[in-house]
Amino acid sequence: MKRKDLENLLTRFSRLGIGHSKNTKNQMEREELERLLMRFSHLGVGHSKNGALLIGKAPHIAEYAWLNVMYPCASKTEMRNLEEKLGAAIPKIYKDFLMNVSNGFDIMNCTLALHGCRTSYDRSDLDLWYPFNLEDIQKYERPKNATPEMFFLGTYEYDGSKLYLNTSDNKIYYCDRYDATPLKSWDSLSAMLTSEIERIFSLFDADGHCIDENIPTTPVGIIP
Repeated sequence: MKRKDLENLLTRFSRLGIGHSKNTKNQMEREELERLLMRFSHLGVGHSKNGALLIGKAPHIAEYAWLNVMYPCASKTEMRNLEEKLGAAIPKIYKDFLMNVSNGFDIMNCTLALHGCRTSYDRSDLDLWYPFNLEDIQKYERPKNATPEMFFLGTYEYDGSKLYLNTSDNKIYYCDRYDATPLKSWDSLSAMLTSEIERIFSLFDADGHCIDENIPTTPVGIIP
């Protein structure tokens, strides 16, 4: 069951260009992504009541904590409602991700979180998992110097720094929490995902413990 769940996930990734089986190079990318996702499966794999894929139990963090979470894909109706709340269309690249890959994504207990369509804030049932709300980061937490072509979609738990998609070139950029000046970039959403999963996983041991808490878990160290 574990491998089947992850293979289904990887098939959805392949639709966004992260890996295709038509040539050797892309097949290797697919296999590498599978290896990354399987890294913490020895700590357990499960599903929440509402279908989130949970990888790597983390009792050292909290009784019901999991290291990595993939959320069920968003529906067309959910996307339409979210876009109405945002007052703008979600860029096709990220919309495809939310609808065909995962409606948000938590890596290593939200070391990096990609935001999605959150449909409930009910916290009475601990077995219902929802992503961080894309509406919050895109409408209410934008840096003051952000421009209209910047679509914010991810945050780092370490210091609240952010990721955004620039719709003028479709690249992913990393910036400070309060300043949209780019500090690092990736050529695509898929390039950022594979690069950041590898980098973040390297900061933790096999049991999901941070190896050195004095080292920032962000892509670039930001001086306060």
